[in-house]
Amino acid sequence: MRAALAAWLVLSLLGGTGAGDRCGDPPGTLSHSVPAPQLSPEERLSPHMPESLRCDACHAIAFQIEEQLRKAEGKVGKKALKESDYLEVLERSCSQDWESYGVLELDGEKRLSGPGLPTHQPLSVLVSGGPWPSRLSKLCHGYVGEQGEAHIYGAHRRGPAALRQLLCHGDKGPCAGRKDRPDPPKAPQNEL
Repeated sequence: MRAALAAWLVLSLLGGTGAGDRCGDPPGTLSHSVPAPQLSPEERLSPHMPESLRCDACHAIAFQIEEQLRKAEGKVGKKALKESDYLEVLERSCSQDWESYGVLELDGEKRLSGPGLPTHQPLSVLVSGGPWPSRLSKLCHGYVGEQGEAHIYGAHRRGPAALRQLLCHGDKGPCAGRKDRPDPPKAPQNEL
């Protein structure tokens, strides 16, 4: 239902009238068609995050953990948090509602989208709700359990890149061996 409502809203906002084609011609109606991503049965029904979206999910989780820990430290004057405090923050980070995340299709590839993830093309339909929040929460709790709260907090204290490296890009991380963005093409070199 949310997907259909989101698609209708995007399409209705994009529709409008354009200027006339020529002198005196009546304005025409512009129409855009943006299909919702076609989800496979695994993507729709499985309780687990699909393998193809785990790297994006990890970056979203690292972003949320980083934000929550940063806010908590801001309340105590940027000092290190006590163990009981960062344990509470990590639990709250993983147990949040995750409703602002969803999946969209970009150039035929499904991507997770939401806070902390790269923004994508403006004309896309985001399918949120459904299984995505519980999948993100489950993955977050898994990362905290696997890495340990103290290890995660120590990485946070070293900076956001260290936390992303620990959770997402380590040897067994979901982004291992992947680059976030392809390198820009190199300019040709002039030879002497």
